[in-house]
Amino acid sequence: MVIIYHQHNKVTKVCKDEIEISFKASLNIAGTLIAVARQFPFERLIWCHIDVEKNVNWSAFDSVFHHDKIMASYNKSEDYFSEDLGYIDNSIFINVNRNVLYPTWFSSSALGGISAQAILQFENKIKPYKSFDYFLHSLSKIGMSKGLFCYSEPKLVLDQSISIIVEKASTRRLFQFVKEHYRTRWIFILLLNFVIYKKHFPLWSFLLSLIYKKHNKIDIDLDVVKVQSKLKVAGSKTMDVIIPTIGRKSYLYDVLQDLAQQTHLPHNVIIVEQNPSPESTSELDYLTTEDWPFEVKHIFTHQSGACNARNVAAKHISSEWVFLSDDDIRFDKNLIYDIFCKVERYGITAVTTSCLQKNQKLVFKTIHQTHIFGSGTSFVKTSAIKDISFAMALEFGYGEDFDFGMQLRNKGFEVIYFPEPSILHLKAPVGGFRTKHQFPWQKEKIQPRPSPTIMYVKQKYLTQKQILGYKLVLFFKIIIKESPFKWFSAYKSLEQEWDMSIKWFKKL
Repeated sequence: MVIIYHQHNKVTKVCKDEIEISFKASLNIAGTLIAVARQFPFERLIWCHIDVEKNVNWSAFDSVFHHDKIMASYNKSEDYFSEDLGYIDNSIFINVNRNVLYPTWFSSSALGGISAQAILQFENKIKPYKSFDYFLHSLSKIGMSKGLFCYSEPKLVLDQSISIIVEKASTRRLFQFVKEHYRTRWIFILLLNFVIYKKHFPLWSFLLSLIYKKHNKIDIDLDVVKVQSKLKVAGSKTMDVIIPTIGRKSYLYDVLQDLAQQTHLPHNVIIVEQNPSPESTSELDYLTTEDWPFEVKHIFTHQSGACNARNVAAKHISSEWVFLSDDDIRFDKNLIYDIFCKVERYGITAVTTSCLQKNQKLVFKTIHQTHIFGSGTSFVKTSAIKDISFAMALEFGYGEDFDFGMQLRNKGFEVIYFPEPSILHLKAPVGGFRTKHQFPWQKEKIQPRPSPTIMYVKQKYLTQKQILGYKLVLFFKIIIKESPFKWFSAYKSLEQEWDMSIKWFKKL
């Protein structure tokens, strides 16, 4: 392990195994980091502000940096970028929960680390900026999309209440970063947000940003960095499967057949069958007339809704891991075996796999930290979902998958996307006894926009500036279909619809 200590944006000393080594004083911190990586290509590199030295929790480093594609840093409350970035970035990665391990490309120069192998893949592709914080954010923003695992990790420090003052990005640097790392349209939208919400017109910052080149198309190959986690996340390797179903008898049978053919068999398959008709009984006769190589736990209920069904099923989980499955998917016989291989290799506790319809092309081909969570195509360690559930406020609406994934992340369990093994989604037609759910707000004269369930998850997990930025983009999506003469009336209508969505969000 090589440690680069710094202060006032300059390197003060470099230590390897507690022994000071020489460094080139003319290089800035980023340049020194890369130079040290070249000198020690198989070491873990740590950067540390001199004021943090006595607060470093060295004993946690092996578990934090448990494989070579991890970049982690921590500072309690000080961010380089202001919340203004939220105007154009609606992702989950910038509203960071600093009390737990949290996936984010927001980095800190206070304390952090990365493997030399990983950072060398960025050599000569990212400028070693004088501002070390800007360099770290550029590195992690680009790296995360390429398969670098980036975190805020409080375990790096002994006293998590201590925070040091770091450099703050100016408005000019904010516009520069947006131009370099996002599509060009976003600097125009950022400018509009400043004018509308901050009553500020940073024209010079906007104009200067136009000269910078794009960084988001840089070719980075992190596959050359091999991954083998030091963490042990799978012990007994037992798996339960949860399947909510309603009116899809034949499709569910095929899912059970795929499970029965698994090279690594599940222990229990928990099926929650729903039929809202008071006189109805189960139609799944094959659950008892056929022999299955796993225990089938069948629950029949007259209460419809996938959120309730999954919550009911979760009470019957007894295995180390759980597969949250849909009732209209198909998969290979090695699915569960392959998943266990992946979780052990990466040391993770929640996985969402690609789930494509027939003839649909795979777009996301890189293993990466994801903002999504598929409640029908995910594998989660049972201990991670203790005390969390699918939000009943979102039943029959949208956002319950996202909400469940965010509950996981806010407990310190992140979700990783794997393109393989892939699951086929048949997108089966709804069962014959399903009816379209009627929401109470559908009786309102003014219909809410966005849907109150969408507003629910945005208000719960995003910053207010992210929500304002989302609102402005929503307005653009409305007026693009209208003539300029109708823009003002469209604005007035959106204000009323937005207020109605807020009203029902609060009721939810």
